[in-house]
Amino acid sequence: MVNALFRHLLLALLLAQAYSQPASAESPSPVAAAAADDSIDRDYSGDLPRIAPLGPEKALESFEIEPGFALELAAAEPATTDPVALDFDEHGRMFVVEMLGYSENPDDMLGCIRVLEDADHDGRFEKSSVYAEGLAWPTAILCYDGGVFVGAPPEILYLKDADGDGRAEVRKVVFTGFGTHNVQGLLNSFRWGLDNRIHVAVSSCGADLRRGDQPDAEPLVLRGRNFSFDPKTLDIRAESGASQHGYFIDPLGREFTCNNSNHIQQIVYEDADLSRNPYLNAPSSLRSIAVEGPTADVFRISPVEPWREIRTRLRAKGIVPGIVEGGGRPAGYFTSATGVTIYTGDAWPAEYRGNAFVGDVGSNLVHRKTLESASDDIALVARRATPEREFVASKDIWFRPVQFANGPDGNLYILDMYREVIEHPDSLPPIIKQHLDLTSGRDKGRLYRTIRADRTDEQRREQYSRALPGDAKTTAELVAMLRHPNGWHRTTAARLLSRRQDLAASHELAKLLNDKAAPIEGRLLALYGLHDARQLLVSDLTTLLADADAEMREHAVRLASHRLRDHVNHSSSCPLLEEAIIAMVDDPALNVRYRVAIALGDCREPARMDALAEIAKRDVDNADMQIAVQSSLELCSDAILHKLLADQEFVSTAAGRGFLTELARQIGARGKKYELRSLARDVKAVGKLNQSLASDLLAAALRGAGGRAAEVRREMIDRVEAMEPLVEAMLASALQVAADGDAEASARVAAINQLGMGKFGTVVPLLGELIAPHQPQEVQAAALAALGGFDEQAIAEPIVAAWRGMSPALRLQGAELLLARPATAAALVAAIESEQLSPRDLDPSTTQRLTTHADAEVRERAAKALAGGVSSRADVLEAYREAPQLAGNAEQGRAIFRKNCAVCHRREGFGTEVGADLATVVTRTPEALLVNVLDPNREVDPKFIQYNIVTVDGLAHSGVVSAETASTVTLTGAEKATQTVPRADIDVMESTGLSLMPEGFEREIDVQGMADLIAYLRSEL
Repeated sequence: MVNALFRHLLLALLLAQAYSQPASAESPSPVAAAAADDSIDRDYSGDLPRIAPLGPEKALESFEIEPGFALELAAAEPATTDPVALDFDEHGRMFVVEMLGYSENPDDMLGCIRVLEDADHDGRFEKSSVYAEGLAWPTAILCYDGGVFVGAPPEILYLKDADGDGRAEVRKVVFTGFGTHNVQGLLNSFRWGLDNRIHVAVSSCGADLRRGDQPDAEPLVLRGRNFSFDPKTLDIRAESGASQHGYFIDPLGREFTCNNSNHIQQIVYEDADLSRNPYLNAPSSLRSIAVEGPTADVFRISPVEPWREIRTRLRAKGIVPGIVEGGGRPAGYFTSATGVTIYTGDAWPAEYRGNAFVGDVGSNLVHRKTLESASDDIALVARRATPEREFVASKDIWFRPVQFANGPDGNLYILDMYREVIEHPDSLPPIIKQHLDLTSGRDKGRLYRTIRADRTDEQRREQYSRALPGDAKTTAELVAMLRHPNGWHRTTAARLLSRRQDLAASHELAKLLNDKAAPIEGRLLALYGLHDARQLLVSDLTTLLADADAEMREHAVRLASHRLRDHVNHSSSCPLLEEAIIAMVDDPALNVRYRVAIALGDCREPARMDALAEIAKRDVDNADMQIAVQSSLELCSDAILHKLLADQEFVSTAAGRGFLTELARQIGARGKKYELRSLARDVKAVGKLNQSLASDLLAAALRGAGGRAAEVRREMIDRVEAMEPLVEAMLASALQVAADGDAEASARVAAINQLGMGKFGTVVPLLGELIAPHQPQEVQAAALAALGGFDEQAIAEPIVAAWRGMSPALRLQGAELLLARPATAAALVAAIESEQLSPRDLDPSTTQRLTTHADAEVRERAAKALAGGVSSRADVLEAYREAPQLAGNAEQGRAIFRKNCAVCHRREGFGTEVGADLATVVTRTPEALLVNVLDPNREVDPKFIQYNIVTVDGLAHSGVVSAETASTVTLTGAEKATQTVPRADIDVMESTGLSLMPEGFEREIDVQGMADLIAYLRSEL
């Protein structure tokens, strides 16, 4: 390891010397430049030499590739420039997306689609023509029906050459509404799915998605989710997952994605499954699967760019803001992962099939991962394939592998954008950026084919010229290609069959499906082809549910589940299919049982409850299985809870108890009377043997009820016979422990969590005492949360009374409770009006939430009560214009930051990362920093816009939308406080148009304080 590191450092120094202009003895190299005089005012032009590109043939000499492989140049400039995506049509023509406008020139409309052809089958695409041009930032492409779908945000276009002249005169807007505010967060990666739909990575810019021919339709809002569409009907649906740049579906239907600092993730949950239970709080659908961690080490052989070293040094010293990653290393770990792709070809040794390939454009390399199943996880495990080296690495810093593609020849293609700099412009400090050319390389680009080194020219030519799906003259020949060992052939044949919709294919597809000796990949395509053509019979499914292949059983259950949902929607049933699914509860494969647990929610047979209970008991320690079971319990949580409570072994485990309390929470959130009374009867029965568990179940139900807690309390306690004595006994115990100042804080918190079962007048006096300043903070926080469980307006009185003694974090929690209801929000305003509290007692975030409250009366009263503290932003900036010129005290600035800024920002390991990263939002000059702090709404990144949600029970919540699933929306506010709201409970959701960072910071610090804060943000850490 030491020798490898030494070689790496030595090579980096030699290469840096080679790339630099000759230096005199008096001029140190950029790498060795002295750092003692670093400052915001220093001229770094001498430390940032331009690095020359290599010609296409010379660039081939710069690569190190895994033994047994070689790189071929499939195409290079001028045949292609800035390639970022490609797709092959059924005839082997390569359609390439060229994004010349990266990264700051979308208005120049430089992007285009180019067609490349290898007419003589020598491996070199020598014929190149422009298919379409005049695109801003094109990012994705997929061939279909003689044309191409192209991602060109804010639109997806369909382009087609109808007259055969090589240029697309058909140009149709298929979808519109995709965000464009971040060049590294645009939609990308069109993939043909097993379901014969086109799946699209929406990325961080999100979308308010509409069809191009339906501009006035209600949009499909996509934040943190991908989507798919049927190319025949243009039907759209949201899909799980959020992919920055890189998304792939493997031949078994498993989905993978990546983002800059998380190089391989798997999408483990499906929107359609989770949405059935609107009160299911499911975790993120994305699972990081790399055993080395998201930002694993990489082994670059290129020299670290001088600008990267200088930026890291300046960040570490605090001269410019920004995160200091990798322990202060400028490189050596994933910072710009992109293009995750699974190799599905047949030209390489068999052990490479199913491997994952990920580019790191910042480190000029291609990383390889092996994928394997885990016995206790529905997700795969990804491991580095080769220790201390990469699959492909280049000494040339211009090598930018942004995407990959499996080709007709069975090889993997690498798309090299070939740029001198490919960094996001906002992450470059102006003192560095002014010396760089972000357009350098706009006239260059390369496409590499990765091949086996032991193949002769004759063998390669044979690969490049073999039969393609476009050569198939009959439907039967196309179906036969579903057996092809090359994944590209199989997928392309499936696409052509789906487009043809030839009923004559059904017979051939059925033969393939029932051929147990056929490859599983081909059988799955046949299964979905029959499903797509509506020729898949119930008898086919019931037979496949007992198939010897676990992957086939898994997909058969998936399609059986869809079939049952269709039956439910049409008020019919399918008992034979249901019985076959119920019989699979003991399937030996975890992934199959996972799908069975989901499918049971679509069954009507009474026996489904016993089956769900059996799966819950067998797999309770597996969090994914718990989610699957709960997704199937939209209307019968009480029944399975009753069954599981009877199993003492299950109840005695921590996982079992957690599962039961989560079911109780969902029952409380759902608020169905029959479920609540059933739960109350179970609580009463359990309370005779296990009072602690009974208390947890009741408290969970009340917590889930939120604003309907009083109603739930009545249904469970007042209207169920003999519940009152049990609750009184549990409450007496909880009151005693909660009030005991000598008890452990954790025990007191647990007791406080149970006080919601009591009546308002009984518990509120104690809760008011428990938020006093002398109490431990965790006790205060628990008491505030317990107060929030009551809907009486009187909860405002103890909170307002304790306000001035609360810490900033507790004030934010108290504000969340008071602002949740119009009546209690009005009580907070009344405290200002009566001068019980001063406007200065409210932090800027609470002030902004009051003045943008969902209730109009609260907004109006707050605006008047707080008017004295509101000034125009121009006046405020004028009043503070001297701050950047004043000498600041960094130590005092640190105290200001930690008191006022750390609720949303993090520095020196202190605070929370809710708002924008200081590296990209806080500008690099004192003057611009002043504007960002005092006028945060001048330019707002859509990711940090404040939203208001009002639920059907009248509760109001506010924050940025930090996550969305099919069933929930999660808002995050100051102190990283999150509120996950079931979509079923949302009455109104609207944007305030304002930044989460509020105006009014000037009330917290004076001009000198601002100078101190600026000094701290720019000081050495």
